[in-house]
Amino acid sequence: MSKVRRQLRTRVVAALSAVTALGLVVGCSGSSDTGTGGGRKDGKVTITMGLFGVMGFKETGLLEKYMKLHPDVVIKADVAGDEQTYYTALQTHLAAGSGLKDIQGIEIGRAKELVDTQKDKFTDLSGVAGTDHFLPWKLSQVTAPDKKVIGLGTDIGPMAVCYRKDFFEQAGLPTDRDEVAKLWEGDWSKYVEAGKRFKKDMKDDVAFMDSSSGLFNAMIYGSSEQFYDKSGKLVYAENPVVKDAWELASDAATSGLTAKLRQFQPGWDPGLANSTFASTVCPAWMLAHISEKAGPKNKGKWDVAKAPQGANWGGAFLGVMEQSPVKKEAKELVAWLTAPEQQAYIFEKIGNFPSSEAALKMPEVADAKSDYFSGAPIGKILGEAAKEIPDEQVLGRKDGTIKDIFSQGLTLIEAQNKTPDEAWKTSDERIKKAVG
Repeated sequence: MSKVRRQLRTRVVAALSAVTALGLVVGCSGSSDTGTGGGRKDGKVTITMGLFGVMGFKETGLLEKYMKLHPDVVIKADVAGDEQTYYTALQTHLAAGSGLKDIQGIEIGRAKELVDTQKDKFTDLSGVAGTDHFLPWKLSQVTAPDKKVIGLGTDIGPMAVCYRKDFFEQAGLPTDRDEVAKLWEGDWSKYVEAGKRFKKDMKDDVAFMDSSSGLFNAMIYGSSEQFYDKSGKLVYAENPVVKDAWELASDAATSGLTAKLRQFQPGWDPGLANSTFASTVCPAWMLAHISEKAGPKNKGKWDVAKAPQGANWGGAFLGVMEQSPVKKEAKELVAWLTAPEQQAYIFEKIGNFPSSEAALKMPEVADAKSDYFSGAPIGKILGEAAKEIPDEQVLGRKDGTIKDIFSQGLTLIEAQNKTPDEAWKTSDERIKKAVG
């Protein structure tokens, strides 16, 4: 995913954020500052891991649990608070052929670039036993044309719509989550139409949605192809999915339906705290952020409804490096950490939504409800959204960059009164310069 998700991985709890924000490298069994792989000594196997943000393995105690189950294994996990910093260092180590951990985290926005340019540096995980439980589209994101798989899936970001029941009621819209979902069932344009009804009848100074860019992202991430085609060619300018998303998001922006707050940029968090908008497109990982920033005073005012169409925004993987001296043990660890049971456990503890189809059926996921979001059955809603996502998700090398540029372009419409055509032209020029 993009910069948005990388920032979000620093959330969950204040204590964890404080640790990662300091940029400390945190070892599960002592700090590993050298940036090197593990090895074997005195009957022990040391496995090193490079992670970023809050992937959940260290934070939930899973690494400690694995070591208790395998007394001959020592795991040293270095956690970078910021994914951009992490990836820059990873690129340096890959280029140098040294300084790599045995296991490296891979953010979805980096997956295609690594598959295309660095796959030989990763061990093939396609034949690892017990890894046939993922959603059909998940591992395709890290699969090379020769069928080599460079990582196993951790979390994903299926979409829903988070909304304020009190504001919907004031505007004469239904508040029951099933009835709300019917307002826009099957078509994002119905979501915008609901927004126009909301604006017409809402007397308070509250916008229907936070930003047009969130709507844009939700629409494009429900398609197999977005900015690139399977051959790696840029197709955003001709892709009707992108054009339709731009037109509808622009309609929302020019119709005054948004609070003109770009998600996760300055002003967005205060917008949540001060209740300046009534709905937002919310991937699974955003729920924790909303509950934190909107605060206890708004608990029970928010709810979650099914989105018009299934889409995925975000996710990550764990890869094993080819040069690792403990490849066998590292592959076993990665397979265990990404197994259904562990994915369900991480979701239960901190909310990272599983990419394992088997995990989605487990009661701790399938039956999960959110107290903050009015008891919404988030496991059911998000699980159904995950299953609606096309079996193939075509990624491009600069997907994250392009998405950010389009988000900035929509901000030109919202905040600077540019016309949709002017903003598209500016965005197109910026994209060509960024990926040229």
